[in-house]
Amino acid sequence: MRKAALTLALVVGFAGASLASEQLAKQKGCMACHDLKAKKVGPAFADVAKKYAGRKDAVDYLAGKIKKGGSGVWGSVPMPPQNVSDAEAKQLAQWIMSVK
Repeated sequence: MRKAALTLALVVGFAGASLASEQLAKQKGCMACHDLKAKKVGPAFADVAKKYAGRKDAVDYLAGKIKKGGSGVWGSVPMPPQNVSDAEAKQLAQWIMSVK
């Protein structure tokens, strides 16, 4: 019983963290150019997660791209640097890598 309760708490905790991260993405304006599953101005978050799935430093790499911006990886439209803290960039990158 205790193991089941712990498992449920972890699942609920992860779901809550995921929801909070999605809300952060909305708050920071990420969803203006990105969508979970469909390409908009920028790639879908699911496509980003798939592209970097095998990369061990994916979270740190994406957090850096979020903070500094970038161009040329997903096409000709550049992504400007985003106004996020280091912790927010890492939280967003971790969440993006969880999108399926």
